[in-house]
Amino acid sequence: MWWKVILVVIVVVAAAVLGTWAYGSSRWRAETRELTESLMAKRVPQSVRVYDPEELEGLPAPVQRYFRKALKAGQNMIAAVHIKQEGTFNNRPGSDVWSPFTATEDVVIQRPGFVWDARISMMGIPVHVHDAYVGGEGILRGKLLGALLVMEMRGTPEAAEGELYRYLAEAACYPTALLPSQGARWEAVDDSSARVTLEDGGTRVTMLFTFGEDDLIESVYADARGREVSGKIVPTPWKGTWSQYESHGGMLVPTSGEIAWILQEGRSPYWRGRIVEYDFEWAE
Repeated sequence: MWWKVILVVIVVVAAAVLGTWAYGSSRWRAETRELTESLMAKRVPQSVRVYDPEELEGLPAPVQRYFRKALKAGQNMIAAVHIKQEGTFNNRPGSDVWSPFTATEDVVIQRPGFVWDARISMMGIPVHVHDAYVGGEGILRGKLLGALLVMEMRGTPEAAEGELYRYLAEAACYPTALLPSQGARWEAVDDSSARVTLEDGGTRVTMLFTFGEDDLIESVYADARGREVSGKIVPTPWKGTWSQYESHGGMLVPTSGEIAWILQEGRSPYWRGRIVEYDFEWAE
């Protein structure tokens, strides 16, 4: 009779897991809608709606070459973009274990913000993750089965800075956001790189952008982005790379990327992704 007891236990556990997953998925969708609605509610009109190459005057040479390559004169500025991604994620530095993920991301340009909604399969168990910057607030949270909270950071200056770094690092995917008329401030470094600074509210971030032989953005680098280590935020060098540019919406944008922490023991990649869909909304 022992096998009947085991079978009953398995059925009860399975039912509990499925019930938690169903509840969690429903609740997570509601939380995603709430975040996205808040993101959209904080949008402001863009004062400059059309790209004019004349605004490139005075920018560092590699930045000018990039914009002339990636954009077309007279096109509308990007107001927002919806992105679909897939790839792998590694949450343990030095580990070779990569977990598959799928994600959608909604980005707005004015005021800058985004909501990243991901499903990461860890040993077959779905972990739902929000990474967001909404109205100047940084938000990072993860829930097992969409219901059981395993991680949350939000509402601190460090969280806001970390998420604004991400927004700026991903701007190759919405390149008009890097124009001076959209708030980006460029500083010359050499013939293949330049620094860009973005401010939003009381948060200010600066990154080094490096451009490849094709004049497109090849990598982005921050000297000290906050990294969570045992419940504490530790400023850590951080680098992203972009590749496989394609034409979408009349612009050249990347479809492949990798992000890594630069640790004392070496480079530690944790995100490798592919953008499978761009859907742009234009300023009017």
